[in-house]
Amino acid sequence: MNTTHATRGLATFALATLPLAVQAAEPQAAETGEPQALNPMVVTAALAPRTADESLSSVTLLDEATLRRQDPTSLTDLFRGQPGVDVNTNGSFGKTSSVSIRGTSSSQSLLMIDGIRLRSATLGGASWQFLDPRMFERAEIVRGPRGSLYGADAMGGVVQLFTPEGEEGEPTPSLSFGGGSFDTQRYSASLSGAEGGTRYYFAASRFDTEGVPVRRDGDDKGYDNTNGLVRLSHTFDNSAEVGLLALRSKGATEFDGGETDFVQQTLGVYGEISISENFHSRLTLSDAKDEQVTPAYSDAYLTETQTARLENTFYLSGHELVIGAEHTEDSVDGSDTGSGAYDIESRYNSAVFAQGLFDFSPVSLQASLRHDSNEAFGDEVTGSLALGYELDTYHTLRASYGTAFRAPSFNDLYFPYTDYGFGFTFEGNPDLKAETSSSVEVGVRGQYSSYFWDFVVYQTDIDNKIVSVGKSVDNVDSAEIKGAELSAGTDIAGWALQAALTYTDAEDSDSGDRLPNIAKRSIRLDLDRSISDFDIGASWLAQSDRIDGFSQERVAGYGIVNLRAGWTFAPMWSARVTVENALDKEYETAKDYINAGRAAFLSVHFGP
Repeated sequence: MNTTHATRGLATFALATLPLAVQAAEPQAAETGEPQALNPMVVTAALAPRTADESLSSVTLLDEATLRRQDPTSLTDLFRGQPGVDVNTNGSFGKTSSVSIRGTSSSQSLLMIDGIRLRSATLGGASWQFLDPRMFERAEIVRGPRGSLYGADAMGGVVQLFTPEGEEGEPTPSLSFGGGSFDTQRYSASLSGAEGGTRYYFAASRFDTEGVPVRRDGDDKGYDNTNGLVRLSHTFDNSAEVGLLALRSKGATEFDGGETDFVQQTLGVYGEISISENFHSRLTLSDAKDEQVTPAYSDAYLTETQTARLENTFYLSGHELVIGAEHTEDSVDGSDTGSGAYDIESRYNSAVFAQGLFDFSPVSLQASLRHDSNEAFGDEVTGSLALGYELDTYHTLRASYGTAFRAPSFNDLYFPYTDYGFGFTFEGNPDLKAETSSSVEVGVRGQYSSYFWDFVVYQTDIDNKIVSVGKSVDNVDSAEIKGAELSAGTDIAGWALQAALTYTDAEDSDSGDRLPNIAKRSIRLDLDRSISDFDIGASWLAQSDRIDGFSQERVAGYGIVNLRAGWTFAPMWSARVTVENALDKEYETAKDYINAGRAAFLSVHFGP
């Protein structure tokens, strides 16, 4: 995509959103002061339910309606171009993917499912490509450091996925089946309900495709994924609650040279109780596994993270105080790899943390502090401070400062010496320190009954950056990331519009070179319309060029259009058509790895 044209397009969008800010000065007669769909309740930003404007954070909620309307084949398609979010993929359908928040790497952004952290302890980041969007009810994207709440790796932000809960009433079944381009087939089914204080949700899904080439003139590379989900909870007469979550994804993805068999698994149990009107306690025990086996390379990486987390919340005259502790055990089994076993295959991390949420209307204050003690690299202290001020009924000004760190992965620390046969070698460095960051941001939000807008500027400085040095890695680099984000939305008269404009200037502090895999400019528009039993929608995404992280070559910018339509043709029955990349553009986010062209899918749904 021509950079000049991209810049003009972004400027046009900025001017187009200006009327929202102008209208903001005019009170709306329909205002009720109650939370609206455009001011959603979120929990990830502050460990407590807060509306978007009360959270003092840059946060995006992708709700159930959004997920069902767009019906994406992958989570990365849903996240691509959201405010402050960038996505890189080595092709389509289950191929290696990374999600970047505010110019940080995928390993500097945290993925959670219902409060349970999910990642590969060897690679350091999450395997985003192996999660089926149909297993989730909503997603919260919090931009900015959250190290003082969640510990390591939450430098750029946190993405939390939420699974559905059963609702009161008779058992409710749901079924979906369909397919489309590239011999793709999709099936899913669920059963949910609640009775006598017990809520339940059972679901399964299957995705199978012959795929498309990942390189020009290559062969099709397939992908299959089978998912199962169980969520149970019971609330006792004294309001105490216990619950269980089990989620498993299993399948295989092909690439040039072979295929990788994978398992993503999350298991968690929790118990919570209100000890008094002013004291609530919750304990969560979880186990998360990431397994990837590649026979062609004789590689089998099996990583597991076990966590115990305790949160105690005290309610004090409109204020909240959270005091907690967390203990994590990481383990790696790399004995079956072509490289040999890791010298050290486990480590622990113990942490204590506290957060205060204070409401001195019109001023609000949030402060948090956390101490981590890690067996591999020592102690880290992180903290954050956020201040909010209600300018009037509709506008909130916020400013915050926060620190975070990224823990070196097992590959960074202990990867066995390997000659890849491609002209380079690699070996871990057990003397690495954790990467550290400090971030400051200032933002303002306008919130009204039928629309909102949010504008923020920020800067993040990263020290002790881990980079390749010869055949190993070392803490020899630093980075400076500056950015601005503008998001806006409206939901009126059957029209739903969401718009996001992102500018990210990420560079090496010493050389001034751009950081890899980050587009400087990005724009996304989502427009949907409901008409009786029909709905139609479209998404437009455009991004400027980026530098490839492997080849260091420029990857051209691109623009794509996705279309969708739905029809409720009988009670409980509906059909949906989606057309991804409708204009059949060839584009890359990683050098020489092409994404799928035009792809159409049809599905039929039974259920609520």
